[in-house]
Amino acid sequence: MRLLRTFTELPPQSSLAIGVFDGVHLGHQRVIREACAAGAPAIALTFDPHPRRILRPDQAPLLLTSTKHKLTLFRQLGLDACLLINFDKTFSETPAEKFIEQIATCRQVCVGTRFHFGHGRTGNVALMEKLAPRYGFTVKEIKSVLTPDGEMISSTAVRQHILTGHLDQAAAMLGRHFAILGTVEHGDHRGHELGFPTANVNPHNEILPPDGVYAVHAHLDSIRLPAVANIGNRPTFAGQERRLEVHILDFDRDLYGREIEVEFIQTLRPERKFASVADLKAQIATDITAARHLL
Repeated sequence: MRLLRTFTELPPQSSLAIGVFDGVHLGHQRVIREACAAGAPAIALTFDPHPRRILRPDQAPLLLTSTKHKLTLFRQLGLDACLLINFDKTFSETPAEKFIEQIATCRQVCVGTRFHFGHGRTGNVALMEKLAPRYGFTVKEIKSVLTPDGEMISSTAVRQHILTGHLDQAAAMLGRHFAILGTVEHGDHRGHELGFPTANVNPHNEILPPDGVYAVHAHLDSIRLPAVANIGNRPTFAGQERRLEVHILDFDRDLYGREIEVEFIQTLRPERKFASVADLKAQIATDITAARHLL
């Protein structure tokens, strides 16, 4: 998948899927698949950073997927390219009509029902449909997708399910288990001292499930490895900093500086303070056994 940075790089007669696409949930995937089905170069047009970071920084949401993670998910969906637009104050002042003019060489535009664009969010599907004949492209409006129990799928809803620990509901909206892409950094090596070495993962995105212990898969390059993850501040050691630490089962390699994707499969237990280090080690061994059984 090619990465484009300017409108002038758009191939003529391409099929565009436009949106923020945070989380790349099932609703986003439907928009993208419509673009891919057009028999033309399929391109996702998205923005970095999230527009609210510029327009309303005090209301900017916690991200479900970093830009890098989002690009990986785009690639898996079969897109030919992604046009990644730097969303800054200058771009935010682009009139809606000017935005349409910049994509006018495309054959088709696919957007969700609630998509808005242009200065003051004055652009919408209706405006796009009104101006499309002038430039010769068509517009496909993709209706909101609902879960089997009738809940509308949205990034906001996915975010809320993750924050409250309802990972099954989040997975039903994502079409996959929730996962975090992060870089392994040096920690305090507490896991090595306990006999359970962990990778201290700095997440590229900003949202994490509640503090606790989870059965996870750690994706390293193209390899999927069973693992146990802990989110929290390590109360047994009076820790202060909230961390994501991953113990990969039966694995002993240097991962510092490497990127891994942590896929959350199931919650094992909440994080808690133990009376002694020995009690903590016994519980970790129990957690590992439970993870082996699940994974």
